[in-house]
Amino acid sequence: MIIFIYGEDTFRGRKKLKEIKDKFIREIDPGQSSLTVVDGKTAKAKEIIDCFGARSLLAKKRMAIIENVFLNKNKDVPEEIFNYLKKIHHGKEDNIIIFWDPAIKTKAAGAKKNTFLLDSDGRENPLPKTLQQLFNFLARPPYAQEFKILPNLELAAWIKKEVEARGGLITERAAQILISLAGNDLWQINNEIDKLINYEAGREAKLLASGQNKKAKIISEETIRQLVRGGFDENIFALTDALSNRNRKLASQLLNEQYEAGLSDGYLLSMITRQFKILLQVRQALDSRFTSRKIITALKLHPFVAQKSINQVRNFNLASLKNALNRLVEIDYLVKTGQGEAQTLLNLFIQKI
Repeated sequence: MIIFIYGEDTFRGRKKLKEIKDKFIREIDPGQSSLTVVDGKTAKAKEIIDCFGARSLLAKKRMAIIENVFLNKNKDVPEEIFNYLKKIHHGKEDNIIIFWDPAIKTKAAGAKKNTFLLDSDGRENPLPKTLQQLFNFLARPPYAQEFKILPNLELAAWIKKEVEARGGLITERAAQILISLAGNDLWQINNEIDKLINYEAGREAKLLASGQNKKAKIISEETIRQLVRGGFDENIFALTDALSNRNRKLASQLLNEQYEAGLSDGYLLSMITRQFKILLQVRQALDSRFTSRKIITALKLHPFVAQKSINQVRNFNLASLKNALNRLVEIDYLVKTGQGEAQTLLNLFIQKI
């Protein structure tokens, strides 16, 4: 069986991947001796093709998760995989092979769909012909699913469902306020929901202890405005300020203070990565002789964020920002695949920048 999970909503895509993997471990391979994760960005074609024929002595099937094969710098690799897949019967394999590619997105163009590959800056590039044929093969039903960024109405419904699943309640208006502050990043919104639920649970416990009655965990608009960090975070700016001035000691101190304050790996990684993406875009804009006003308009940045970023980016060149962003993407991968601890990796990142 070949399963294809793609689309730029990495939260829902990663969640779907985890559901499939957990079911395989639970029902087929409790010892996880027949589970392999392959970094498709760097793997050779043979390493990936071998996953289809590998056999396990301890389980009925093997599972191989191949991540980001469309980002492999050797363009012969996707073509070799496609040529191999044409020779085998799709859906008849004994092993379960999952391709996960969040850098692939599609857009409707009339009755057709155009396919794009996102680069590290988030820019959309048309999928080359050699990659398109592999995409067309993998994207056939019934085992392919794209996770697009949710539009506001669907995102509000997702928030409501998630809040209720965690024992809380939230109104449509309160959900929209949460979206306005946190954006459409489900990693951050997920963290904010946890924080809001825990806060309301604490308030409920105090009221019950004092003999007052309160409906359980209703997340109010006031609580959201009070607790949710907006699209910019002064602490993250302070950290990147320290990095731009090469004050690594201060940057590490600020990072560790955020952990001591209870902020999660997901939140910190997403906010630091977001800021470095902004710095890269601002650096490119300045190199193209954009004024600050034009940067605000072109990049759709809050004036405060734009000015802070312009000041910080003067101490970075384009290559160093690209390297930093690539390293953050790598850290994100290592953390989400259980190959590293976020706080340690981020501190190492700070020392090497």
